[in-house]
Amino acid sequence: MSSNSHNHDKSRANEHDRQALQGTWEQTALEDSGRLNPADEHTAPGAITTIDGNQFQVVTVTGEVLLAGSFTLDANTTPKTIIWVDSMGADAGKQLPASYRLEGDDFVFIAADEGMPRPILFSTGPGQTMRTFTRKG
Repeated sequence: MSSNSHNHDKSRANEHDRQALQGTWEQTALEDSGRLNPADEHTAPGAITTIDGNQFQVVTVTGEVLLAGSFTLDANTTPKTIIWVDSMGADAGKQLPASYRLEGDDFVFIAADEGMPRPILFSTGPGQTMRTFTRKG
């Protein structure tokens, strides 16, 4: 097994998950610093998150953009890693370390504030946010 084929397997895992994330998602649950479904400026009832390539956008039913940015993922870690970089809002330009689970039409990620360790448990502590999504299309 040369290291080249190992790297190819790694990039294939990343590409598989990146492709699986493409499309539209609706947030079904939020946990922030241990609290379930607190008030949240980055979502609204019925808001849709669209993932296109490595870009994401959260849009309300009336078309208002609540959040946008980009991400990079690494499907070869346990749990899997995703780094979010918002392009607008309070965290614009910051690299927010996160872990994710992607199972069929369910997508969950838990993110920490910039500079904090990447969360590895799907349960929030201070400075951590977990969002759960279901595929819409």
